[in-house]
Amino acid sequence: MKLYYYPGACSLAPHIVAREAGIALDLDKVDLANRKTATGDDYLAINSKGYVPALVLDGGEVLTEVAVICQYLADQRPESGLVPQWGTMARYHQMEALNFAATEVHKQIGALFNPQLTAEMKAVQLETIARRLGTLDGLLDGKPYVTGERFTAADAYLFTVLNWTGLHGIDVSRWPAVKAYMARIAERPKVQEAMRAEGLIS
Repeated sequence: MKLYYYPGACSLAPHIVAREAGIALDLDKVDLANRKTATGDDYLAINSKGYVPALVLDGGEVLTEVAVICQYLADQRPESGLVPQWGTMARYHQMEALNFAATEVHKQIGALFNPQLTAEMKAVQLETIARRLGTLDGLLDGKPYVTGERFTAADAYLFTVLNWTGLHGIDVSRWPAVKAYMARIAERPKVQEAMRAEGLIS
């Protein structure tokens, strides 16, 4: 399988899941400005949406969207425990956490990358982000990971997008459970492997 990624983008989440699950992926970096891959391919011919990630399966089929790719990869190694079994309430809670990561954390923090955001729009966006991080702080209170005692695919996604707070100067110390959570996940060997492979840490 091949993962198309951009360093530190949301594609880091499935990259982390793959390493945690023991799945070897070929990596192809995407120049998002020019929609070209490091190997010279037209990225739009691979993923017409134009953004990362995209996962090309061994049979040639393409999957997109972070939450879907994370679940797909984790399902390839059910013994990893990165996602619960289909049909269980634990799986629905996992999907709930992935959806929260996608629509309430990724979407809100990601909006700050828009260069056309005015100061007023940014202020409104930061207020929304503060509310979402406050909610997450409560969800994390008293447990090491977002769905409980075990690291899962949802944690890979949340960690990835929470890392963008540093790029935008958002001080997460206001939310101590979130800050501790980020530090805890950053210490995981497979997370460090993925970040090192993308050139995010040395």
